[in-house]
Amino acid sequence: MSLLARLNNDMKQAMKNKEKDRLSVIRMLKASLQNEGIKAGRQELTEEEELTVLSRELKQRKDSLQEFENAGRTDLVEKIRTELGYVEVYLPEQLSEEEINKIIKQTIEEVNATSKADMGRVMAALMPQVKGKADGSVVNKLVQQHLS
Repeated sequence: MSLLARLNNDMKQAMKNKEKDRLSVIRMLKASLQNEGIKAGRQELTEEEELTVLSRELKQRKDSLQEFENAGRTDLVEKIRTELGYVEVYLPEQLSEEEINKIIKQTIEEVNATSKADMGRVMAALMPQVKGKADGSVVNKLVQQHLS
């Protein structure tokens, strides 16, 4: 089942169950996917493009969560945490830190990286492998640890 079809089914279910917050998030995700399709000039997005959109939505919410926590807005923090849960349902299973470290070690060996100066090459080779399966900031931090 495609992601849009899954979103449509979940949207109908959220309407029936009168889940306003979940419905709102699903509509936002669906709109983002459709807008990306319009930008690409076609109806169907590839799985990788869908992952990119979902990752972007997740990152926006995480950034908002950080800002609201810093501002002391506990009312909005809970709302964003709930939204994060709804978005994460559509992402693939996240890699553990151990799995990420294993992929990082392999990538460092493949690109013959020896110092932090090679960070860009490592990240360029690594990110397509973990896209949507790991948070980019976590990956970045772990790569820095391996290269230092």
